Amino acid sequence: MKYAAAALLALAWAAPALAQNVGADTFADGGNGAKRHVASGFVCPARIGIFERDAVGEYDPITGADFCAYSALDGVYGTIKLTPIGDGYDAKTSMAPDFEEQEGTGGRKISETTLKVGAEPLAVYTRIYQTAKLEDLNYSILFAGSAVKNWAVEATIEYADPRDTPEEKMFLDAVYKAALSQIAK
Repeated sequence: MKYAAAALLALAWAAPALAQNVGADTFADGGNGAKRHVASGFVCPARIGIFERDAVGEYDPITGADFCAYSALDGVYGTIKLTPIGDGYDAKTSMAPDFEEQEGTGGRKISETTLKVGAEPLAVYTRIYQTAKLEDLNYSILFAGSAVKNWAVEATIEYADPRDTPEEKMFLDAVYKAALSQIAK
């Protein structure tokens, strides 16, 4: 019993530290509340359209992946993941565990395509899953991935179609246009 009480006390003491962003080493402060990803130069602004940045930090210290998370009212969410790549990048292979999770929880693949973004243009692989349907809304998750220089840039957007489709498209376009102009190496 003493050990259980000591463990609970230790957990309560450590809980505030566990809830904080771990991005202190991977992100630096930028202008207007932005966070600049130190290794790539990618800037996670405080806002992307209606989306407000909630957090930045390490996604996976083993692979060197970091993230920026955004949300908006009505349950629209966007996440950007930046991962250094060496020998090449295949978006479909990289995001396969996410696809398996969606399919394992009842998500239904409704679209898979490659979009062209920006003036260069950048080929961005996308896959959309429908996760639920309520009245006239289809709740969906879009997964997108592309290589920009030596970085894999992946975006995940959770939204209700058709209500949030303009915001989904704006977020996706903003992420990859920023990646093209900001990632230096």
